[in-house]
Amino acid sequence: MTKLPTPEIRTSAKAVILHDDHILLTRAVWDDQECYFLPGGGQQPGENLGDAVRREVDEETGLTVTVERLLWLREYIGANHDHPVQEANTHRIEAIFLCVPTSDQHQLGGHAQDEVQTGLEWVPLGKVPTFNLLPQAIRQPVASLSEALKATDSYLGDVA
Repeated sequence: MTKLPTPEIRTSAKAVILHDDHILLTRAVWDDQECYFLPGGGQQPGENLGDAVRREVDEETGLTVTVERLLWLREYIGANHDHPVQEANTHRIEAIFLCVPTSDQHQLGGHAQDEVQTGLEWVPLGKVPTFNLLPQAIRQPVASLSEALKATDSYLGDVA
């Protein structure tokens, strides 16, 4: 009997950057589709999640941000979703933080953008559900942030 490889857990930090009832999203082409993501990325060994999100935001957007608080914790276990065979070894944990820009929010342009990234866009919070924001499970929670940033459940679970 063949033993399946054990998935490695990858942790990352994502940013919900708000300004004037808009959110900053990275525009991308991924898996042959035009889509949007929250800025952020992988945590490096020895780096805390707050430092990781600040570094990733700077790299992808050129913005300096202050981390306000943790909004949500998301897991993605590939074996439980659309491509269980191809993603059997995928297990991601994403900490999604509310961030406030401390540098000029109109001066965008990261120095180490992801290879799938094609741009940056300030999107009105109310329009987020109409955008192809991935993962889909965060569209409604993000759009709901315009309701005075009420506290919501922080753990989103294993969602695609």
